[in-house]
Amino acid sequence: MQLANRTATTLLSSLFFKPNLLTCSLDSTLNYHTMPAPVIAVCHGGGPMPILGDPGHAQLIKSMSTTVPKILGLGTANAPRAIVLVTAHWSATRPTISNGSRHKLYYDYGGFPPEAYSVKYDAPGSPEVAQEVFEVLNKAGLKPRMDGERGWDHGVFVPMTLINPRADIPIVQLSVLTSASPAQHFAMGRALASLRVSNVAILGSGMATFHNLRMMFSGALNDGAVQKRNKQWSETLTETLKIKNNVEREESFEGWRGWVGAKEAHPQGGEEHFMPLLVCAGAGGDKSAEDFQDEIMDMKQSTYYWT
Repeated sequence: MQLANRTATTLLSSLFFKPNLLTCSLDSTLNYHTMPAPVIAVCHGGGPMPILGDPGHAQLIKSMSTTVPKILGLGTANAPRAIVLVTAHWSATRPTISNGSRHKLYYDYGGFPPEAYSVKYDAPGSPEVAQEVFEVLNKAGLKPRMDGERGWDHGVFVPMTLINPRADIPIVQLSVLTSASPAQHFAMGRALASLRVSNVAILGSGMATFHNLRMMFSGALNDGAVQKRNKQWSETLTETLKIKNNVEREESFEGWRGWVGAKEAHPQGGEEHFMPLLVCAGAGGDKSAEDFQDEIMDMKQSTYYWT
């Protein structure tokens, strides 16, 4: 896994200096970096279980606490000034942006121990970065809107509690779209990519490899044929994310519903946990994704990232 120094030469050869992506109405006084901030699509696990110390999430807990902070450069001069977090647990007809300076937590799960409902994560929001997000999405014709009321759902506070327990980096929560359109989610990512050069990281929070709770808890995953299809699905997904050309990558994702294993991994009408990855794939530019796997509840789940 390469977390190497990113040079100005790398930046100049990337899509982030293409005029059509950098031309935006951001304040010219922003601190532009020679290294674009990372894009990471994480698996946030099952409900609050990772932050409750569930043994079935041990590998994810370790990765969230060690590997992901390294990718983000936390604790170094390269740490992002803010994180735009695309959550699978907020679907809207238009890209919707949390723009408060502070947000309560939204415990959008049920049936867990009392401590799951007293979790605190006090990172600030950022109305200023939310406005930047609004501007780039609006310029892309995506008709975003602001929401200052909705709390941060567990797609935000569960991974961030592990990734950055200091809670000192502002977060802007962003919805996925009810359309489940690959083209629209790629467009969101491409628009957000321009914020990377001003040191805003993009984090997608879902379960891209597999999110079919019925199969996970019924024992159906023990079926050899299902396992074979899921392995082929996961390999196809990773191969597609390794495509360097962003446009070709999007074209490949347009047909993802026809991939072997797709209907098991993300049942029709339940694609929301796949959509944050598509935003990240759009934001990743003309670069291959890197990846690592964690075993979660006896299933391998991948995290993909671009640096």
